[in-house]
Amino acid sequence: MTVDVVYTAESTASGGGRTGHVTSAEGTIDFDTSPPAPDSQGRVNPEMLFSAGYAACFLGALRKQARVREIDLADEATVTAKIGFGKHSEGGFGLTATLEGFMPGVDSKVADELMAAAHQNCPYSKATRGNIDVSLVAKT
Repeated sequence: MTVDVVYTAESTASGGGRTGHVTSAEGTIDFDTSPPAPDSQGRVNPEMLFSAGYAACFLGALRKQARVREIDLADEATVTAKIGFGKHSEGGFGLTATLEGFMPGVDSKVADELMAAAHQNCPYSKATRGNIDVSLVAKT
């Protein structure tokens, strides 16, 4: 597989990793990080960042699949990415993902088809395929 790169995002983590600080090269991201915990007091954790990126990317892929099929997704269409973090059965830690696509006014069968097609084309889905369990949920 080859990728003709048209954009590169660059961020740097410092400190203790999960308990530290992250910044992006252009300065848009600049905040402290913390492990997921009730007392993290507004700090961001890596799973939050991953869920935000995956949700945005998957929504773009979902909208593209709708355009290809000449289906008009309402402006209210959303994707929620729920990223789970925990102990992996083979040791260490692992992730899971649940992607919930909300497509008001779209037939439920068509919504399921759009989710499956988006999952085949979303760069985040391609990157995680075979590495983490991903569940797709279509809501209309």
